[in-house]
Amino acid sequence: MSSDNALPAQKRNLPLLATRDNIEGRTYIVTGANTGLGFEAAKHLASLGAAKVILAVRNTITGQAAKQEIDTAAGTTDKDVVEVWPLDLCSYDSVKAFAKRAKTELERIDGLIENAGLAQARREMAEGHTVQVTVNVLSTFLLAVLLLPVMSRKGKKFGTQSRLTIVTSSMGFTVKDQWEKINRDPLTGMDDEALHFMQTYSLTKLVENLAVHHLARELWPVEKTGVIINTVCPGLCVTKLGRDSPPDVMANLRHLHALFGRSAEDGSRTLLHGVVGGIETHGKYLDSCEIAEDTVMPDWAKDPNMQKQAWDVITKELDAVEIGCVAKMLECAA
Repeated sequence: MSSDNALPAQKRNLPLLATRDNIEGRTYIVTGANTGLGFEAAKHLASLGAAKVILAVRNTITGQAAKQEIDTAAGTTDKDVVEVWPLDLCSYDSVKAFAKRAKTELERIDGLIENAGLAQARREMAEGHTVQVTVNVLSTFLLAVLLLPVMSRKGKKFGTQSRLTIVTSSMGFTVKDQWEKINRDPLTGMDDEALHFMQTYSLTKLVENLAVHHLARELWPVEKTGVIINTVCPGLCVTKLGRDSPPDVMANLRHLHALFGRSAEDGSRTLLHGVVGGIETHGKYLDSCEIAEDTVMPDWAKDPNMQKQAWDVITKELDAVEIGCVAKMLECAA
């Protein structure tokens, strides 16, 4: 999603920067790949000759249906290219099990696209937080922290650079006032049931951007890890995100889709930009297949202290979930 004031200027027919030259023979993981942006990105990767595309999905039944459709479109029906792996971001144990499997079963991981996310009006809890906070922030970063050292080691083995791309939203830059109210205790603040669910969603996207910017500094220079990390905003796309919204929100969303929405395939090109972008994209916010640090990201969100604050609150939770995982991840940049 994008903020409303950016929608009239939203570009369509974005460039497809992923090519057979930069995809063929490589291995990719796409979370939330059974529908929408993740599905379309995975289909492109398979069509462009990826050796392995892992569809990381909560519902393996819909995941298998997506696999069949991708195989048919990409011509990989008789090849061992597309695989469906269970991943439930509402469960830390599921995230840890997925990361362990990737470490042991995948010879290489050239790209991890963390696309799965929620914009859910119904209040539910998972791992002690609202599901939006757990899925969009905590489990997303837990997977990143657990897999980044694996990506680094495997990449060095093949002499390649890997990409870790987190799908975010410019909606995160619309909640400055709410952030200032909760920034001393962001996790508790984002869990506050007094917040409108779209405020919670937007805050989770702000935290993603802030934390990635700090993490990228910790992982600089890229040569130490061989892993480029960035965030991408796919813009307003016609997908099922927000499908559980109240009728008035859905009516407005359908209206905006009709006026400005990108197709899921068009939006998926932003994800592919993230996963093929060069070192110039490290630690950057990407929008419309361009680096958008100066055009979209506001100055107040570039404050290093604010970025570190977001990172610190996430890592405190992650170290409670998997003791020492953050330090282990940072070791690969030492």
